[in-house]
Amino acid sequence: MDAMTDSARVDVWLWAVRVFRTRSLATAACKAGHVTINGQTVKPSHTVRIGDEVRARLAHEKILGVKALPLKRGGAPEAALAIDDRTPPPPPREETPAQVLRDLAAGRPTKKDRREITRLRGY
Repeated sequence: MDAMTDSARVDVWLWAVRVFRTRSLATAACKAGHVTINGQTVKPSHTVRIGDEVRARLAHEKILGVKALPLKRGGAPEAALAIDDRTPPPPPREETPAQVLRDLAAGRPTKKDRREITRLRGY
C-alpha cells in the first residue's frame, strides 16, 4: 500500500479493498444506488476520504470505515488494513424442525405398485 493519496473514487476504492470482484461491478452498484457514503447515495466518481463510512448492499449490507486509500488492488491482507469492518454479525439462525419423510405406502402408487395392481386384477 505504498501508493496513497488523500481521496479516491468510490468505485476504485471498493474494487481495491475487494468488496467487488471487478471495477465494473463496483461502478454498476454505485449507478444502481447500492452504495452510500455517510448516508448519501453516490455516483461512481464520488470521492471517498479517510474516516468516511461506506455502505454497500450486496447479498447483505456491508458497513465499512475507510482507514486507507489504496490506488491498486492488492492482496487480501493489504485490503484488510484499508478498511474498518463495522458490519454487525448476522442474527442467529432459527432452528427449523426436521422434514417429515413421506410414508412409502401413502400417496400415488409407484410404477411397480401399478404393475402389481394390474396383475392382481387380471388385466
